[in-house]
Amino acid sequence: MIPDELKSHPAIAAVLAQVPDAIEEAGIALGEKTVVVKASRILDVCRVLRAQGFNRLSSVTAVDWHPTEPRFEVVYHLQALPVSDRSPQVDRLRIKARLHGEEAEIDSATAVWRGAEWYEREVFDLFGIVFRNHPNLTRIMMPADWQGHPLRKDFPVHGHKYDYATES
Repeated sequence: MIPDELKSHPAIAAVLAQVPDAIEEAGIALGEKTVVVKASRILDVCRVLRAQGFNRLSSVTAVDWHPTEPRFEVVYHLQALPVSDRSPQVDRLRIKARLHGEEAEIDSATAVWRGAEWYEREVFDLFGIVFRNHPNLTRIMMPADWQGHPLRKDFPVHGHKYDYATES
């Protein structure tokens, strides 16, 4: 369900008009607008929002809801920064896409905002979510030979067992 207040927001109205099947739910909590979209339509929604003035992607992160399904949410924080004195207010919008299973994948937003590159690499590294068509999807936080994704809820709290006896 989408509240009337959000249906009348120009950017969300544009998404509803141009990608009518994309939005699964929406709401406002503590003054923050959040829209949950189908993961398969994330690029279409991002393109519409970029055209509607959301010119800054301030972050991409994820949430692991293990053991429930859908397991992951990829969260995009967008801002429409003023480009002139005529529109002095910043508009903010949170977009979420839910992903199922261990091998979660979603299209990369780097085609819309180049700044998504490092954020998506961080999410890939720490959660194991694959961003299709990403220009350089490699680890950015953990060593290249690291096994696992440390922000997954099923990652061992104590880390992986390490045997100091094999170290020379």
